[in-house]
Order: sequence, then structure tokens, then C-alpha cells
Amino acid sequence: MFNVQYSMFNLLYFCTTKRRNMKGLTPRIIDCMKGYSRETFMKDLMAGIIVGIVALPLAIAFGIASGVTPEKGIITAIVAGFLISLLGGTKVQIGGPTGAFIVIIYGIVNNPEYGLQGLLIATILAGIILIALGAFRLGVVIKFIPYPIIIGFTAGIALTIFTTQISDILGLTQTAISTTGEAIRIPLKTPGDFVGKWISYAENIGTFNLWNFIVAIGSLLVIIFSPKALKKVPGLGKIPGSLWGILIGTIAVLIMKQYGIEGIDTIGDRFHIQAQLPKMVVPSITFELFQQLMPVAFTIAILGAIESLLSATVADGVISDKHDSNMELIAQGVANMVTPLFGGIPATGAIARTMTNINNGGKTPVAGIIHAVVLLAILLLLMPYAEYIPMASLAAVLVIVAYNMSGWRTIRGLLKNPKSDVIVLCVTFFLTVVFDLTIAIEVGLILACALFMKRIMETTEISVIKDEIDLGDASDMAVNEEHLIIPKGCAVYEINGPYFFGIANKFDDLMANIGHEKPKVRIIRMRKVPFIDSTGIHNLQNLIEMNHEEGIHVILSGVNPKVHSQLQKACFYDLMESDHICPHIDVALQKAREFLEK
Repeated sequence: MFNVQYSMFNLLYFCTTKRRNMKGLTPRIIDCMKGYSRETFMKDLMAGIIVGIVALPLAIAFGIASGVTPEKGIITAIVAGFLISLLGGTKVQIGGPTGAFIVIIYGIVNNPEYGLQGLLIATILAGIILIALGAFRLGVVIKFIPYPIIIGFTAGIALTIFTTQISDILGLTQTAISTTGEAIRIPLKTPGDFVGKWISYAENIGTFNLWNFIVAIGSLLVIIFSPKALKKVPGLGKIPGSLWGILIGTIAVLIMKQYGIEGIDTIGDRFHIQAQLPKMVVPSITFELFQQLMPVAFTIAILGAIESLLSATVADGVISDKHDSNMELIAQGVANMVTPLFGGIPATGAIARTMTNINNGGKTPVAGIIHAVVLLAILLLLMPYAEYIPMASLAAVLVIVAYNMSGWRTIRGLLKNPKSDVIVLCVTFFLTVVFDLTIAIEVGLILACALFMKRIMETTEISVIKDEIDLGDASDMAVNEEHLIIPKGCAVYEINGPYFFGIANKFDDLMANIGHEKPKVRIIRMRKVPFIDSTGIHNLQNLIEMNHEEGIHVILSGVNPKVHSQLQKACFYDLMESDHICPHIDVALQKAREFLEK
């Protein structure tokens, strides 16, 4: 067993020192501070305050839905939000806990082998992975993850989040035995899997609480319609619907309790919120835990990278800017390494809060830092009042989050795309919902790669030219001739497309089925081969050796410089005489005639 013994000061010193050594990786705030004015600060201040207020209910809701306490969600928004804005590669990105991580966090926390300690370790490991991705300039690679996979697991997460809130929306309960031996009603505890949850809901539907349901639906309606109703009211129009829903829901429940209506759980009924920042605690990591949690950490890192860079890209389109994806990943990594030391959960860039920042005038990363300070002030001064917030209102907030994540309009459009994209989308969605996100991403990527290779294979054609060369394309001809007749005893094979492992055997099959009469000379025309991989080279080597054993000459024609260089590096030309490599098809045909006349 080994302990990770370092202080936060040492961690930040390490990260900032490494950053100075990484040429070109500079936090965006440094550029923004050049010419920073009082006017810009006032815009950042107003935006930061509003975003901090918007982030409060979301942070609490994400913390509870993830299976941890409400203040851990707020702590994550404070620490991660501060670091992401301070070190990030965007002007307006707001970081914090998001709905995308709920499924992963809940699964780790409720796993008896891991628990909260396992979550903290997995998050730190994910932070290390993110820093490595940024340091090695791999930010652009994340953008190549197929879109159907992103939509599939995002929609799957949305459905899972919605499913986890059914119990609080309906007010379902179960019977438990207290320490005194008395039967009491407690909130329904459901299995971790999707199917198990719905079975549990069906079995306990008899405990449905009408008043709880009314509060949930009422809060949901307030969240949806309050922004439109108050849009033109000065001062009130900028307050988000989620905050109105929680405020009105809380007031309604307090009044209902005055009239003796019970059974509507609040945050205080389930949690005791500590209005203080926790002490820094460094978790102990065993090699066994490291091995077990690495796949989960990888999933957290990839998901965090995708969501943060998607958010940054959306923000770029709105403010006409360009973010530094590598610096953004490093900032996300530092945030996810530091936040767990204070008991926080995984964090990433949040699209909704980033757009709120833009729409309210945020200009620089200072707005994100102010948003973190606002949340810190709320945590220290106002948190005791959060215990009165009804769980039904928080459930309504998360239902809206799930709806916005679902991307059902995008899915409807993707269903019109090629079947391969639809298959990747559906498989990723199904695995995310029924199993878990780690499996969904892994299988989705494998399936997408397999389908991609299939498409590439379909684009590469191998044909046999028997009689006369087409003169319509002179790209592989040295002289202008009226006719290029293929002499008897010679076969010309044209490869059109990349020659890689997916089609290597296709060439073998073509020659095996060409007929019983074998030619004395085989010309392989490679003018339209843009690249060749090691399997293709190996396939060609085997082809040369087999033909040599049968006394058949093999001539290569029109090899482009890139492929020629790859063949040279692989020592491929050791198998062939230099006169068997021809720059043009007419030269290759002339060489074939010489061999045939011998």
C-alpha cells in the first residue's frame, strides 16, 4: 500500500510549474487581464452573481442525485468552478458538477467495495488523465469521438437521471424498523440498476403521496413558465426558472406543513448541511484500487473532456472566439485533482451555466471566479435555510436537466442517417441505460471503429484490367500513346483506395478466383493508393514471395511518394529488383513485354 502524500500547495505548484514548461499553454485569464477595465469588471461581476445564484440549486440537486450530500455538490461548484476559470483555455466557461456524472458517481458511491473513498480516488485519477491529454496536445482527438456515441450516452444518462427522480416525484416510501422496534415509513430505497428501479416503483406505487406529487408538478410548471412570464419584469426576468421553482416550492411546503399536511420530505429530513468548507483530506490509494478504478477514471476523464470541450465550442460560436482545448483539459484535470481533496465530486464545463454567463454579460474568466465566490458566501451564510427545500422541487429541477440533456430532436434527425450511425446510437443508448456508462463508451467506440473500417473497405476497389488501359486518365502515363494494349500472359490489377488491413485479404481472394490460367507477369497499379499500413505491406510481401516461387514476375506501377517512402522504411524493396518498380503504367507494360519475350 502506498499513500499519496502531498499538500494542495505542492499540487498547484507542480501544475503551474509544468504549465510554464509547456510552450503555448497559457490560461486565458492572462490574456484577458491585458487592458482589463472597470466597465468589463462590472459586467463580469453582474454575470458572476447571477451565475452563482443559478448554480446553487443545480449543485445541490446534482450532489443529492449522485448519492452524496448537498454541500459536496456546492463545494465542487466552488473549488472546481474557481480553478477551471482561473486556469482554463476559454473566456466564459463555467465549471462545476453536471448531470452527466450522476450515473457514474452514484454507481461508485453505492458500491460497497469503493464508496466515497473510491469516488475520490477515481476523480483524482481522472484529473491526472485530463492533464496528460492536455499536456500531450490531445485535446483535438476528443473531437473525433463519433457524434452518435455522444448523443447515445447523453440521452441514456438523461433517461437514467429521470428514472432516479420518480421516487421523489411520487413521494414513494417503504416500511422500516426503527431502533425501538417500531415500524416507520422512510423514503424508498431502490436498486442501482435501471430495470430494478422501475420494478421497485411498481411494487411500492401504493405509497403514492398526492401532495408530494402536486409540489413536484407545481415546481416543474414554475420552472418552465416563470422565465417567459417574468421576461419583461425589471430585475426578475434574469432569475432562472429553477430558482423560482425551488423558492415557490419551499414556501408552498412550509405553508402546507402549517396546515398539518405531512409526508413531503425536505433536504433537512434526509441530510444535515454543514455550512463550512471541509478540511483537506488526501485519500489512501492501494494498487488494487488503482487497477479496479482506472476504467472508471478513464470514463470520467473522457466524459469530462467531451462535455467541457463541447461547452467551449458552443460558447465560441456565440461570442465569436476560439478556445484552447489543451489548456482547457489541463484546467479540468487540475480541478478534478484538487476538488476531491475537499470531498468534492467530478466536475466539468457546464453548458447551461456557461450560456447563462454569456447571456448576462460575462466577458472574461473573472465572471467564473466571482460565481465561485458567490457560492462560497452562500455556503457559509445561507446554507441552513437550504434544509427547507423540498425534495420534490429538486426532482423537478433534475427532470428539466434530463429533458435538456435528452436531445430528442437531435435523435430524431439522426434516425434518418445511415443505418450504421443509428446502430451505434441505439447500442450506446441501450448499454448506458441497462448497464453502465463505462461499458457503453467502450462498446460504442469499438462498434463505431468497426463500422468505420467497413465503410473504408467499401470505398477501396480492386479491379482486373484484361485487354486495354483506359486512356481517359493519363495520371499514370509517361507518354501519349493511342493504345495501351495489355500483352497476353500479363494481368493488370488496379487498387483504388487505401491499402490497409481491412482489404488486404480482399486482394488475395481476387487473385485466387481470377481463373486457372496464371499469368507470367502481374502488374499492380497503385497510382490511387493514398496510404498503406503494415498489414498491407505484409500482404504485398507474401504476394511477391508466392509469385516468385511460381516463377511469376510482379511489377509495381505508379506508387506515390508517400507510399513509396513507407515501403522503403519496411525494407519491402529488398524482395524486388529495381526494374520491377515502374513510375508509369506504359513503362510497366513495356517491362512486362520484355519479360514475356524471354
